[in-house]
Amino acid sequence: MIDNIVAKRRNSLQIKVGDVPVGGNSPISVQSMTNTSTEDISATLKQIQELQAAGADIVRVSVPDKASATAFKKIRKEATIPLIADIHFDYKIALMVADSADCLRINPGNIGKDEKVREVIKAAKDNGVPIRVGVNAGSLEKELQRKYGEPNSDALVESAMRHVDILYANDFTNFKLSLKASNIPMTVESYRKIAKKIDQPLHLGITESGTLRSGSIKSSIGIGLLLSEGIGDTIRISLAADPVHEVKAGWDILKSLGLRSRGVKIIACPSCSRQNFDVVGVTNELEARLEDISDDIEVAIIGCYVNGPGESKGAAVGITGANPLNLMYVDGKPFKKITNEEMISEFEAQIRNKISAKAKQIPVSNI
Repeated sequence: MIDNIVAKRRNSLQIKVGDVPVGGNSPISVQSMTNTSTEDISATLKQIQELQAAGADIVRVSVPDKASATAFKKIRKEATIPLIADIHFDYKIALMVADSADCLRINPGNIGKDEKVREVIKAAKDNGVPIRVGVNAGSLEKELQRKYGEPNSDALVESAMRHVDILYANDFTNFKLSLKASNIPMTVESYRKIAKKIDQPLHLGITESGTLRSGSIKSSIGIGLLLSEGIGDTIRISLAADPVHEVKAGWDILKSLGLRSRGVKIIACPSCSRQNFDVVGVTNELEARLEDISDDIEVAIIGCYVNGPGESKGAAVGITGANPLNLMYVDGKPFKKITNEEMISEFEAQIRNKISAKAKQIPVSNI
């Protein structure tokens, strides 16, 4: 057996965002954020439901003004997933939604004076909700910008600790913290430093990471580095894309490190001239067809007999390309031979048959 490459998880206090535990020994949760107008209640609820269906554990909603705060309260009543109210600039908005939000997200760089932060703390205490202190390299306090000249890990940590000290001084430990930058080394270094200073859970992310492709890669590297060191309790992949992709990318990162698993894990070869079927086309089509599956199952799609049998034997369902007929494996054993034309439908049917049989705890039979 290969040893796990992930270091022992950092010990942290556990808080609860709604009914989702964050920190301690709880699973690393996946978050995303709506990009609809919060005042458009129906559109925001629809997106929240889409994120939930994709596997989000927690959803953050921007609350920029009083009208949005009123809408947020109505959205919170309808949603069935924990919601974080994202507050910037106006601390009074945090006070408005403290009785309905599952967590209050504030940015020390723009929320204002310490007295305002203390009022938010009191509202959180009174309503029994946690706070997420979110420090961003792009919105550091002006005095820290002057002190350091440009954002760096020390500036991020100093900004965070200023507000951590306020929270501690007010006997408030029900919080989590993030220190984000678009620069990977700066972000990683910041989290490594803060992880040694506080016991609260840490929210990981590479902020403004970019497009679906480049942002997913940047986030995978930065967040993956930290998670592999045992740092991190909840993650959000920030992408300039449909937020559903953020959730999928988050799960892919966790699955790749063996930290959590959800849905179909596809092992597929990159394809080459040895392939006996269109590996790329089959893989993409199956991935699209199987998006609704949340059960943990691993499948293999290999175009030829070089690595096909070995990979297929290790998967719940596998296909190995051959000529004239491809060989399907189930539970590591040869199952049946199929043509290219029937491959996708047969493969999907076997996967769903496996999941159904598992739920009913009955043996799988030939279909």
